[in-house]
Amino acid sequence: MPTLATFKLSIIPPPSLSIPRLISPASASIIRKSPACPHYLSSISSSRKTLIHCKSSEDEANVSKAEDEWMQKLPDKKKALYSHSLPCVEAWLKSLGFYQSRDDRAVWFVEKPDWQAHLSLDVTDLYIRYLKSGAGSLEKDMERRFSYALSREDIENAILGGP
Repeated sequence: MPTLATFKLSIIPPPSLSIPRLISPASASIIRKSPACPHYLSSISSSRKTLIHCKSSEDEANVSKAEDEWMQKLPDKKKALYSHSLPCVEAWLKSLGFYQSRDDRAVWFVEKPDWQAHLSLDVTDLYIRYLKSGAGSLEKDMERRFSYALSREDIENAILGGP
């Protein structure tokens, strides 16, 4: 009589490679050696996490094309941010160097030479928290809130002005 063997396999899909993620510097060496992740940005430091950004060339081209389309649809920079569609706001944030959180689509991260920040798109306001743990010399985290009634230009200038 034939024997039937049953195997239970757990298939774990790979993480999406189009979204940057924060990992520890110890893990960065694994990704650095991985042929599956040839494109990455990192600034490895023993005291902080490293931003790894990994995309295939094809994914990058598709995302760039979609972002370019939304950037072309951006309303005038003098218009209030509430007059912008969400895809336009997302494309605008990406153009400023922000990366969207994998866990919360309303949270964005940016790391500039002099500061590091988290930006949150709330229901009524845009919040940015400049982190003391990032580059620069902040004594404590500093948070600012901007109404969507402000122009995109004013919000951009205030955000990129830093803490």
